[in-house]
Amino acid sequence: MQLIFLSMNKKIFFTIIVALIFCVSGCSEYQKLLKSDDNELKFNKAMEYFNKKKYVQSQTLLDEVKSYYKGSERSQEVLYYLGRSFYGQKDYTSASGYFQTYMRTYPKGNYAPEVKFLIAKSYYLDSPDAKLDQAITNDGIVALQDYIDMYPQDTNVSEAMKMLDDLNDKLAYKQVLNAKLYYNLGDYLGNNYLSAVIVAQNALKEFPSTQYREDLSFIILQSKYAQAANSVTERQTERYQETIDEYYSFINEFPQGKNRNAADKIFREANKK
Repeated sequence: MQLIFLSMNKKIFFTIIVALIFCVSGCSEYQKLLKSDDNELKFNKAMEYFNKKKYVQSQTLLDEVKSYYKGSERSQEVLYYLGRSFYGQKDYTSASGYFQTYMRTYPKGNYAPEVKFLIAKSYYLDSPDAKLDQAITNDGIVALQDYIDMYPQDTNVSEAMKMLDDLNDKLAYKQVLNAKLYYNLGDYLGNNYLSAVIVAQNALKEFPSTQYREDLSFIILQSKYAQAANSVTERQTERYQETIDEYYSFINEFPQGKNRNAADKIFREANKK
């Protein structure tokens, strides 16, 4: 048993030594490349690194040769693979910058459809949580629509349309959060229930196909009921009637919705009043 253990240890030690030798050798080769004046060699090695998914090395070498190839036929390849190298590192801001430079320089270049798609996808992947500022999300929607309009038959259009739906849903969800915030503020410093209704109604107009349609519709119902309950006596009958009308609209659209029980309770209370 001890002999087997020692044998295994020797194998592991040997594997580590071999790995270190290759690592040192590879690092040494890379350092020599960085010092080399042979731009053709650097470009070819950058492609090798890229194909091995060693994106930092490929990006560094391509960055060194981009000025050399500027204005040549190879320039668009350098820009394309620079963008792809940053994209591979998940640095979508830098990737998008190089892709946009490519499109400005080579609007009908060999990689134009793919680059246009990757610009949009970079925005999509950089889009933040719905609670944060959505400027990048809006940029992504514009870029995706621009790509779809420009290349309607391209192979990535179906994926682009799915991403477009996702980003629109994210903006709709942000409006759900905003409407809920107004609802939770209630009558603090004003009629926030009315603000919740307006935000939710505007979101439904802007995003009619959103997956959050029921959430927005229920917030409207909740807010109208709360507004009625907190109204002065002479306005209550009218506002409870508005709540009942809203209830019927809600159950017509979402008869089996997740908020059906809560909606029924609101209806019963409003009806009593």
